[in-house]
Amino acid sequence: MEILIVALVVLFLVIMSAFFSGSETALTATSRARMHQFEANGDLRARSVNAMLSRQDRLIGALLIGNNLVNILGSALATSVFLTIFGQTGVAYATIGMTVLLVIFAEVLPKSWAISNPDRFALFVAPVIRRFVVVVGPLSSFVNWLVRRILKFFGVDLADNESMLTAHEEIRGAVEVLHQEGSVVKEERDRLGGLLDLAELEVSDIMVHRTSMRMVNADLDPRTIVAEILQSPHTRMPVWRGETDNIVGIVHAKDILRALHAVENDPAKIDILKVATKPWFVPDTTSLRDQLDAFLRRKAHVALVVDEYGEVEGLVTLEDIIEEIVGEIADEHDIDVQGVRTEADGSVVVDGSVPIRDINRALDWNLPDDEATTIAGLVIHEAQTIPAEKQAFTFHGMRFVVMKREKNRITKLRVRPV
Repeated sequence: MEILIVALVVLFLVIMSAFFSGSETALTATSRARMHQFEANGDLRARSVNAMLSRQDRLIGALLIGNNLVNILGSALATSVFLTIFGQTGVAYATIGMTVLLVIFAEVLPKSWAISNPDRFALFVAPVIRRFVVVVGPLSSFVNWLVRRILKFFGVDLADNESMLTAHEEIRGAVEVLHQEGSVVKEERDRLGGLLDLAELEVSDIMVHRTSMRMVNADLDPRTIVAEILQSPHTRMPVWRGETDNIVGIVHAKDILRALHAVENDPAKIDILKVATKPWFVPDTTSLRDQLDAFLRRKAHVALVVDEYGEVEGLVTLEDIIEEIVGEIADEHDIDVQGVRTEADGSVVVDGSVPIRDINRALDWNLPDDEATTIAGLVIHEAQTIPAEKQAFTFHGMRFVVMKREKNRITKLRVRPV
């Protein structure tokens, strides 16, 4: 009779071990985003889950204490029973029997069940586990404190709330996994990735370089100035005087039309400097996120980018930043210059000025853009020289052939995956 009672107690402890193991797996694997949504919809169990996950080290410590407690107690009771029945060989029988029971029924089975539907499992066990954590929590906190002190003695310093991944990295990783599983299409992945990249990119990475800027000379005849502005595909143009680095204003095509209306459509009577607005200069190290906030705050669309010496490097617009998120935006006045052409043999002919980020997004490549902004800049950086025409290089899994060079500029390349 006594042996039967002990056997029932051991069985109960194995069930408790399975409960703790499954709860640990479910609570660590559950989606925090979905739990927050459930809590917002009024689910009290989800609130309990979120409260426990906010102190994950305390939760895991309490579950491990509970799991090890029932495992050790169950093994000790089983050993005493087998010793009574089989003598000294009962230790071996108890070890084998408890190992099989715990591995199959207290580890693999509950964890497989929990991982198959972690959200439902977590909501089911949340009320019980939260009460258990309240009781065992102080002991768990002490154990965690002791572990941190021991690790610090060996040179490992764990911050109380330190995470190995930033929030952006976690989101990016989740999106990439969902894309590989087919839940997120490439366009959605690129848009979410572009949004996350705003904090990592600087305006110098996406600006229109000064050699490609379309500007108007304030010293020209007013008729010529008005004609240039109205013929431009851009609604806003920088105005310079004396030398191109001396930008004195930004003129909007709509302001020119208003000025023309005011002088009865006589361009000769227009003073471009009175129509132009004051230029806005920003450092080239400004992050895209900060620049986007500044555009929205100032209700501006164009800023001139300067280097540390105050020299104009280029121009950045609100549309440039938005395109980093949603992809290329084209309207009825844009000039269609793709700069990327796929050949029949599978190679790609690329203009040297095409940004690396654009070609990565268009062709789903993964060329690095840390040291260079354009595809030509990448080739020069890797080659450590300015290549001649027909020179070829292989790096980053791609074969690059210089097709055309003008002075010191690579203007056209052929790229083929190796």
